[in-house]
Amino acid sequence: MNPLGEAPQPHGPGELTVTGASLEEWHQVAEWAAEEGWNPGRGDVACFHPTDPAGFFIGRLGTRTVSAVSIVNYSDQYAFLGYYLVHPEHRRQGLGLATWSAAFPHAGKRTIGLDAVPAQQVTYGRAGFKSAHDTIRYGGRPERAGAAADSVVPVTAEHLEAIAAYDREGFPADRRAFVTRWLSAAGHMAYARLRDGRITGYGVIRPARDGQRIGPLFADTPEDAEALFDTLTAHLAPWDEVSIDVPEPQRAACRLATSRGLEPRFHTVRMYTGPVPPTRTERTYGVTTLELG
Repeated sequence: MNPLGEAPQPHGPGELTVTGASLEEWHQVAEWAAEEGWNPGRGDVACFHPTDPAGFFIGRLGTRTVSAVSIVNYSDQYAFLGYYLVHPEHRRQGLGLATWSAAFPHAGKRTIGLDAVPAQQVTYGRAGFKSAHDTIRYGGRPERAGAAADSVVPVTAEHLEAIAAYDREGFPADRRAFVTRWLSAAGHMAYARLRDGRITGYGVIRPARDGQRIGPLFADTPEDAEALFDTLTAHLAPWDEVSIDVPEPQRAACRLATSRGLEPRFHTVRMYTGPVPPTRTERTYGVTTLELG
């Protein structure tokens, strides 16, 4: 039996080989994600992969890549699983389960988080994942709500330490190196909200395959989040679309999305295998990504 509680199925001709994936190889997986409608950011792979280069796995039949999963270790206590994919031509052959089984030990005894499509919720439950809450993707053409606030400023190098510390309060592990890459990546626009010289929120918007994606959007108050959202979207043309993934229990975040003209597009289910280090969940108005937490 594998970690999903199911017996492996025949793989068909050839033996499946599961290995670590290089940065270049992971670009192909990102293309699969785009074809599935996940709408990844155009520069996401370059930011994701260095977080834990040993945590990205692909399965091959011969020389052809047929499956993938990432299990990124953020700390000794926390990991996040994403990109669980099998190429459409090779599904229902047990290849995904075999890839999962080979990759899963990488997390060791860490608590693992993931964002599950509802159809897979029961399957993940058999592997020990328990549902925590829904995450809703809102999307659409954002409505203008006025001029950007003076207290929202572009992120510069002098803000990095403070933002990394602020991010740590909203995420289950220290991800300072990732945040530094995310803030400065090509095409990413990052802003911070300042009050009395103190950071009370920050957000990032980036180009995706379709439109723009916001994430993360962390803020102390709804007013901070609104100011950041409006600044992040101020440069968009009237026909540009934006999407943001909002934890459903954060009702203020849902109200912000709908107040700016965005509509629910789909939802996922955040699940964990064990206890999650405490975070300031009330600050989360938009998660960074569904693929990497």
